[in-house]
Amino acid sequence: MTGQNKDSLERFGLPESNLDLAAMKRGIEKESLRVTTEGRIALSGHPQELGSALTNPYITTDFSEALLEFITPAYEQIDDCLGILENIHRFTYQNLENEELLWVASMPCTMGSDEIPLAQYGNSNIGLLKTLYRRGLHHRYGSVMQTVAGIHYNFSMPDSFWKTYKEICNSSASLQDFRTEKYLHLIRNFHRFSWLLLYLFGASPAVCKCFVQGREHHLQKYDEYSLYMPHATCLRMGDLGYSSNAQQSLFVCYNELETYAECLHRAIHTPYPDYEEIGQKKDGEHLQINTSLLQLENEFYSTIRPKRVAKPGQRPLDALTSDGIEYVEVRALDLNPFLPLGIDEQQICFLDSFLLYCLLSDSPECNEQEYFEVKGNIASVIEYGRDPDLSLSMEGKQVKLREWADELVRDINHSAVLLDQVHGNNKYIDSVSAQMAKIEDSDLTPSGQVLKTMREQNLSFYHLSMEQSEKHKNYFLEKSLDDETQNLMQETAVQSISKQKEIEANEDISFDEFLQNWNAS
Repeated sequence: MTGQNKDSLERFGLPESNLDLAAMKRGIEKESLRVTTEGRIALSGHPQELGSALTNPYITTDFSEALLEFITPAYEQIDDCLGILENIHRFTYQNLENEELLWVASMPCTMGSDEIPLAQYGNSNIGLLKTLYRRGLHHRYGSVMQTVAGIHYNFSMPDSFWKTYKEICNSSASLQDFRTEKYLHLIRNFHRFSWLLLYLFGASPAVCKCFVQGREHHLQKYDEYSLYMPHATCLRMGDLGYSSNAQQSLFVCYNELETYAECLHRAIHTPYPDYEEIGQKKDGEHLQINTSLLQLENEFYSTIRPKRVAKPGQRPLDALTSDGIEYVEVRALDLNPFLPLGIDEQQICFLDSFLLYCLLSDSPECNEQEYFEVKGNIASVIEYGRDPDLSLSMEGKQVKLREWADELVRDINHSAVLLDQVHGNNKYIDSVSAQMAKIEDSDLTPSGQVLKTMREQNLSFYHLSMEQSEKHKNYFLEKSLDDETQNLMQETAVQSISKQKEIEANEDISFDEFLQNWNAS
């Protein structure tokens, strides 16, 4: 055992034992907006060749018919995860019509897109519910905000890890309860330190002027077509993107699963005046699932979520409270417009190191004061993260972002050492070194690179995004899928359509009755 590895084990209070870190899994859900050759949001329907958005396990849609979502299974090997994500992109490009592009930036250009088409999932009750949820989002927040795209990173540790770690922690809890407790432990730390990910990987410091047309904002003029904030990192996660004024005062506690579930359950069943004004139904048309603060659990905007794969017809909260947390979903990641997949191996290595660090480090219980302190830090980094003089709040005291980031990343290096030791390489330590360089020079961050490229090449945000979209399109089309993968993707698409029809054929109650039962649960 090297001295470095010994130091890292001691840092987390671990014995000289193998925690089976090599078997950790990650999966990626990547949103990509279909756009026309002019960069406008595509108004065409979801391509039939891609299968059913309701049942295809690889390709679905998010808010709009135009907002594709690519889903990978969970893999132990990073190359496997990125490999299938690339295959999904290639298959999709083979089946796009009218020379459409996949927009590479998180922030869209919405010019001429007054009628953004809601995602459609067929005539089954669950399909109609999914579309109604999006109609509710449209009425509550407007469609433009919902076309913002990001990457969700799903992370889990294997049962073999939890069994050994439970013994190390000398816990008498059941394996399910121990795992849930430690995932909540991870989530609390993630909230404390998630501002670091926004600084390191945020890639949305600028937007097209058309994106904020008719909306209040405090962005500065960059050029005739673009607005920006000079030191912004991730506008997608701020007031212009994934935010909700209605949720600003909502305190969601992650100390216990029951407390978390109770908070969201209450929000789903508590009427909210502004949404009551919209109404639930008008002239025979459903407008939203309900008039509560949240229509569904998924409407709660958070940088990370505890997750469990639900059984058919089971609500996510019910699945969590019944069987515990199975994995966590990181939701704070922009698309990197300079990477064909929006993410790469180096970023994944750091994410794994970061999440393992959050899991193994001490994690005090959260309280309301800290919860809103963390929200304030995130808001500051979103808009001013690359300002060298920016300070954040740590337990009520002001500390320079760069000093805190340097200290934090050096500490995260301990988890990178452990991961390199089990994988027999230096990829994780190298990923940490790459982040240290970004702390020293903020121009190396994706947000810094976006503004630097716009400035040096005299490009608007729109033209930079279009150039990169065309470049990545050529990348995906220059190489064909192998026959086995091609057949798998095609057969999966065809089978998904058949599965949707089967679900629709087996409905035995009306949608009104289904919705009433859903809201009563």
